[in-house]
Amino acid sequence: MSIKTILISQPEPTNENSPYSSLIRKYKLKIDFRKFIHVEGLTAKEVRAQKVDFSKFHNVILTSRNSVDHFFRITEEMRFKVPDQTKYFCQSEAVAYYLQKYVVYRKRKIYVGNNNFKDLEATFTKFNKERFLAPTSGSLNPDIIKTLDSFEISWERAQLYKTVVSDLSDLRDVYYDLLVFFSPLGIESLFKNFPDFEQNKTLIAVYGNTTEEAAKAKNLRIDIKAPTEVSPSMAMAIDKYIKG
Repeated sequence: MSIKTILISQPEPTNENSPYSSLIRKYKLKIDFRKFIHVEGLTAKEVRAQKVDFSKFHNVILTSRNSVDHFFRITEEMRFKVPDQTKYFCQSEAVAYYLQKYVVYRKRKIYVGNNNFKDLEATFTKFNKERFLAPTSGSLNPDIIKTLDSFEISWERAQLYKTVVSDLSDLRDVYYDLLVFFSPLGIESLFKNFPDFEQNKTLIAVYGNTTEEAAKAKNLRIDIKAPTEVSPSMAMAIDKYIKG
């Protein structure tokens, strides 16, 4: 089946030279971007109900930009001044770079993993007598939990935000050749918005094993998968499919 229209279940890239821009030019595609899920912050009252005492933690584990935003949002709302001595353990360089929005980078102790906290095992264990806090949404990647538990450190989660399904009702009568998903919640959003959704000739692309599993659980036919050895990105996987 030829592809002319694509719906990407993510916000539109801010970079003019994104890989999707190249696809649009190369194949004269119509690509729309729409968030199928979005993040909402918990209130200070909801966080207090978890009995989180920020003063007990001198180490903060940051897994995403959302975790950064909501950690500093809620501490400000609760009038807790984050000590300058706080150490930050960032899952990736992107998260660490984003942290500069809130702290003076060169004046803080910031440790950066290569998309995996396993890279920081020696650093975590160096401070294993201290307590660590991980600001999260309602869920946390099981691999991260397993990794942190393996360090035998004292760490706790604090839910500071939640991921919720976006309203997509305006798309009810809009059809695309290809729908692209990056998380199980994206699949969940599709069926919450359109319980009677039938795939028929619509192509489905999924990124990651958990997204693939969620799609299969809904009996969706998966036509495009990423990452793979030959297609490490979704844009490359789509390009490969169109080439045939």
